[in-house]
Amino acid sequence: MTTLSTNQDLDPQALREAFGIFPSGVVAVAAEVDDRRIGLAASSFTSVSLDPPLVSFSIANTSKTWPDLRRAGHLGVTILADHHGEVCRQLAGPVEDRFAGLSATTSDDGALTLDDGLARFECSIYDEVVAGDHTIVLLELHAVSQTDTSGPLVFHRSGFGRMAASA
Repeated sequence: MTTLSTNQDLDPQALREAFGIFPSGVVAVAAEVDDRRIGLAASSFTSVSLDPPLVSFSIANTSKTWPDLRRAGHLGVTILADHHGEVCRQLAGPVEDRFAGLSATTSDDGALTLDDGLARFECSIYDEVVAGDHTIVLLELHAVSQTDTSGPLVFHRSGFGRMAASA
């Protein structure tokens, strides 16, 4: 067993690897802003509250996408399925190519969701909390749909995978 380090000994690379041990789902956060489809992939999505209905995700303070995306009246959040590994990579790639070839729907309020996601949410920003080098974005839900019953895309140890079905 390794000894735990004190705060002064935290190496950023070792910390990133330790955080990567915990698997998480992946979502697309997107909207149409100024007649452009803008979006990103996030592996920090979580449910927060039922009353009011809130979810959250975290975004790096250095994100070049978030300043434009946060101007949207409503945001779409799509829970990605286990077959969306390439879609996730695309959403992390060049801005102009992020939605190329993807089937998506934009709501009247500008929320953009992928048509083949596990679940889709229409949200607005409820609050933003700066937390170190990231910002925690709290989103209030306005609409939800769930259509797909396949497994979720899982981000684990810096790679994508799927959940094993339990017996």
